[in-house]
Amino acid sequence: MAYNFKEIMNQEERLAPGHRMCAGCGGTIAVRNVLRGLHPEDHAVITCATGCLEVSSFTYPYTAWKDSFIHNAFENAGATCSGVEAAYEALKRRGKVKDNYKFIAFGGDGGTYDIGFQSLSGAMERGHDMVYVCYDNGAYMNTGIQRSSATPMYADTTTTPVGSESVGKPQYRKDIVDIIAAHNVPYAAQTTFVQNFKDMHIKAEKAIYKPGAAYLNVMAPCPRGWRYDTPQIIEICKLAVETCYWPLFEVEDGKWTLNYEPKKKLPIEDFLRPQGRFKHLFKKGNEELLVKFQEEVDRRWEDLLYRCAR
Repeated sequence: MAYNFKEIMNQEERLAPGHRMCAGCGGTIAVRNVLRGLHPEDHAVITCATGCLEVSSFTYPYTAWKDSFIHNAFENAGATCSGVEAAYEALKRRGKVKDNYKFIAFGGDGGTYDIGFQSLSGAMERGHDMVYVCYDNGAYMNTGIQRSSATPMYADTTTTPVGSESVGKPQYRKDIVDIIAAHNVPYAAQTTFVQNFKDMHIKAEKAIYKPGAAYLNVMAPCPRGWRYDTPQIIEICKLAVETCYWPLFEVEDGKWTLNYEPKKKLPIEDFLRPQGRFKHLFKKGNEELLVKFQEEVDRRWEDLLYRCAR
């Protein structure tokens, strides 16, 4: 199907305004644009791990969700979504359900990379016809900005505080899409808020309508945890892509495809400098930390180019 930006943006919003997420939150931007991948005539069942998105969009008796919504514990969004999908398929075979439903799980990086990984891995391995979407803000933002395995190297968090004995988180972030792709799922992709959301819209529709298990990893900046000026959110995402920190790619039926290659790869400093969580990297004496960060970004970028046969 040809991409039509105007048609997609004119669709009815499936996440209503009036929720309690922070102004400029990347999580809600991610949700709204992923749900645009749903065809208007189809219904959805949404499962959501405990986190910023759940506690702020579903405060009983109020909900911002226009589709069916299930709140899960931190660790079992994948299990719940796969169970509901299995029940739906059983009812459909018996002729008890006629409407078309799609099944989408949302979780932050804490509920995806870490606490919820076991149920996510199980759902992907079993091949349920569902999509798991991680709105990746790089820490446990809902509980106080603690580090997760998605937190970038040298980031200042409340559990990896910068000080005389620490330069932030010592480890680099986990490569979750690589891990999910190793489950041999039909579709896995990484995206964020660039190109007027075209990349995200296309990948969301692919993930939702390709039979079998699918995974979307969406960079969703958090103004509180990342400490940048809220209006800069789109620019931050653009810099993540242009520095190759957050490349746009997909793995479809085992084939790796790079969706965007910068004409001129920017240095990682351009992405890090606007964020308060990295301000210590630009102090005199920390130049070597920036070198090490750049080396890791370059290594992963070269590995991705090789996988994509570039």
